[in-house]
Amino acid sequence: MNDLVVVEKIAQWQRLKALVLDSVSSPITRRVYSMALDEFLAWFRQEPRPGGFCKATVSAWRASLETRGLGSSSIIIRMSAIRKLAGEPADNGLIAPELAAGISRVKSVKSTGIRVGNWLSLRQAQALLSAPDVATARGLRNRAILAVLLGCGLRRSEVAALTFAHVQQRDGRWCIVDLKGKHGRVRTMPMPPWVKVAIDGWASAVAVAVGHVFRPLNRADVVTGERLGEKVVWQMLQQYAESVGVPGIAPHDLRRTCAKLCRAAGGELEQIQLLLGHASVQTTERYLGTKQDLVHAPNDAIKLRVAG
Repeated sequence: MNDLVVVEKIAQWQRLKALVLDSVSSPITRRVYSMALDEFLAWFRQEPRPGGFCKATVSAWRASLETRGLGSSSIIIRMSAIRKLAGEPADNGLIAPELAAGISRVKSVKSTGIRVGNWLSLRQAQALLSAPDVATARGLRNRAILAVLLGCGLRRSEVAALTFAHVQQRDGRWCIVDLKGKHGRVRTMPMPPWVKVAIDGWASAVAVAVGHVFRPLNRADVVTGERLGEKVVWQMLQQYAESVGVPGIAPHDLRRTCAKLCRAAGGELEQIQLLLGHASVQTTERYLGTKQDLVHAPNDAIKLRVAG
C-alpha cells in the first residue's frame, strides 16, 4: 500500500470519527467514544478483515472484547460507539444503509447486576477535605475544589466550568445557580456554608472575583490562566486520596459520596436527585445503593457462628 493510499484512508477514518463525535453533546461521552473508536481501529489494523467494516467484522470485534474479559458496561459503551460509527455515516450518505443496518443488528452484551460504585465515609471525607496545605494558594484552591465535589456533588467538568457568576444568593442562602451539566441540563444547587468559606478563602488569596472560580497555578503559586482543566481535578484528587489512605478514588466517587452523606443526614431522595441533576430518580437510587443496604445488611441477622 503506497503512502498516498495510507493518507487517504487515515483522512477518511478521521472524517467518519468526527461525524460520530459531533453527534454527541456530552464531553465525557465524546472522550469515551473517541478512545473506543481509536481502540477499534488499532485492532482492525492488526487483524484486517477481507470484508472491511461490516457486520462480520463488528461481531469479531465484540468477541475479542469478551475474550479480553472486559465487564459488560465496558463492552456496551464500545459497541455503542461502533453503532454510531455505522449510523452517522449512513445518515450522511457515506456508507450504504443496508451495511449500517447489518452492523446495528450485532448484539452487545446484557448488563448484569447493578454497579455499586465507591464512596467515602464521613470520617474519610473529612480527612480528604483537610488534606490540602491551606498555607499555600494551591492548597486553598484544592480544598475549595474538594469542597464543591463533596458538598455540592459537582462533576469534574462542572468544577472546571464553575464561574463566580454562578455563585449567588437564593432564599437567603448561597447557591450555585443555573449551572449547565450533562446533556445540557441546567440546575441550581444549595451551597453549604463550609463550601462557601472554602471558595472565599481561595478567591481572597489570589484576588480573583470574576470569571472562572478555579485557575491554574505555576510553581510559585501564581495564577497563570483563566480556567482550570478537568485533568488537573483528577490528578489533584489522586494525590490527596493516596495521602489519606483511599487510593484510586475518582472525582465521580466524591459526587456519589455527597449523595450518600446527604441521605445519611436525612435528606429526601427527590431533593438529592435535584441536587445531582439526575433525570431519573432510579439513577439517584443507584448512587445511594438504595437497593442494596451494605450497612444494615439483611444477612447480618442470620444467627450463626464460626469458631475461631
